[in-house]
Amino acid sequence: MDIVDVWAQQPTERFMAAPWLDTLLRWTGISRQTPTVEQNLAAMDEAGVSLALLAGWHGPTGSLISNDEVAAVVAAHPDRFRGVATVDLADPMGAVREIRRCVGQLGFAGVRVVPWLWNLPPNDRRYYPVYVACVELGVPFCTQIGHTGPLCPSEPGRPIPYLDEVLLDFPELTVIGGHVGYPWIHEVLSLATKYPNFYVDTSAYVLHRLPAELVDFLRGRGRDRVMFGTNWPMLSASRALARIDELGLDEQARQLFLGGNARRVFRLAAD
Repeated sequence: MDIVDVWAQQPTERFMAAPWLDTLLRWTGISRQTPTVEQNLAAMDEAGVSLALLAGWHGPTGSLISNDEVAAVVAAHPDRFRGVATVDLADPMGAVREIRRCVGQLGFAGVRVVPWLWNLPPNDRRYYPVYVACVELGVPFCTQIGHTGPLCPSEPGRPIPYLDEVLLDFPELTVIGGHVGYPWIHEVLSLATKYPNFYVDTSAYVLHRLPAELVDFLRGRGRDRVMFGTNWPMLSASRALARIDELGLDEQARQLFLGGNARRVFRLAAD
């Protein structure tokens, strides 16, 4: 079965040195050693992952994983990876130009901004040029929802009112909320019910620990609105998927969750 991982990164030494990784490293038991592309590919192969979306990271302190570094990995393995662009929210026009370059020239499939990294919720005015560029270019905007693993404020990841206002202001914008959205899972599902252009991914969660409400949504009316993700290297696909049978998905829901929704929403050609 086709499996697409919609939330991953190929870390740099700058990324792995970030002090906010301390809690994630403690929870996951991994070291600060920078994983290689070969380790990433081996982990994908072990779980049968066909394609992973690799995102850049840029925060207030500067670049942690640049778009060009992502592009180099994608260029070396074009059949296994696609890029997701990062931007500098402090430079709105530069962000727009960078999205146009990444999508138009490098073939990136989306844009991702992590609100807790900036301590800015997604309805902040600095995001709005980014949303316009995403709509113009027809690519999804990916963001984190829910509490933070790092010891940073969780409030920017609260879905309502922040994402609610964005989805009202940009009805043509496709938004994908990563990391499930706990503890505000009912807010997440209310947005997914209200807005046909809002999706959820399960990155950072092993599947048997997903909130029961999200599993019910995935089994039924939300089967075309939830995508699989890992948050590699913090979580491997094989560990995340180990108990997928416990979700009780029928064949259609399983296919859409693991790859079909991602292929459609990110406009990823099937092999």
